Amino acid sequence: MTAPGFPGATSVSALEVYDGVAADGLAGGTPHLHLVSAEAYLVVGGRGRLHTIDGAGAFAERALAAGDLVWFAPGVIHRAVNDGVLEVRVIMQNAGLPEAGDAVMTFPDEVLADPERYADAAALPGPEASDADRLAAAHTRRDLAVEGYLALFGEDGSVDPERLARLHARAAALVRPRVADWRAGWEAGALAAARETGHRLDALESSGEAGLAEARVAEASVAPAYGMCGLLRRYDTTTHHPQGER
Repeated sequence: MTAPGFPGATSVSALEVYDGVAADGLAGGTPHLHLVSAEAYLVVGGRGRLHTIDGAGAFAERALAAGDLVWFAPGVIHRAVNDGVLEVRVIMQNAGLPEAGDAVMTFPDEVLADPERYADAAALPGPEASDADRLAAAHTRRDLAVEGYLALFGEDGSVDPERLARLHARAAALVRPRVADWRAGWEAGALAAARETGHRLDALESSGEAGLAEARVAEASVAPAYGMCGLLRRYDTTTHHPQGER
């Protein structure tokens, strides 16, 4: 039995945003940006704020409360601030690409400039470590990214365009070696899903077989992890489970 792909080749995760406080006095997640994937936050509980720096360097702060939905394009630096038990559902474009490295944390420039230093700073202990040690490491990583994030701002409180442009260049250089693998994943995922819709439209237009008899239902397993912004429960939408056959 063939299971259907998740709608639009997106992914969904449940996120409990970190409540540990960074050096600037704000609790929350790790500032970062994605290079090719858009992202959305659907707030389901608590309250907080979303800090963003768009591609032109404009900083914004948006209040977050249950029921709010906000999304942003690739390249937007974003930081989730937890003002009280903030919980969101994260919807990511291009399922599999973010997990394959389509996210660059805003570490200080000297770290971003060195792929080995970046990899060391980005790594977290594996499941063999205690939860306390893994959480402490996630906070340390977050704090380093906050340091680099704050360094993007000039003395007048605005984002320095030269520093932002340098971060963009560093981020692109870091991920460039992975682009061929990402392209293969995109072709097998989001592009294939779009093409399937085209095939169905073609079949309907020509009075042909639209594949309705093969329609099935699927469900996903859930895997917990310490993510950039908090405790994640990732729904595995890439390995499909036909309902009733798990």
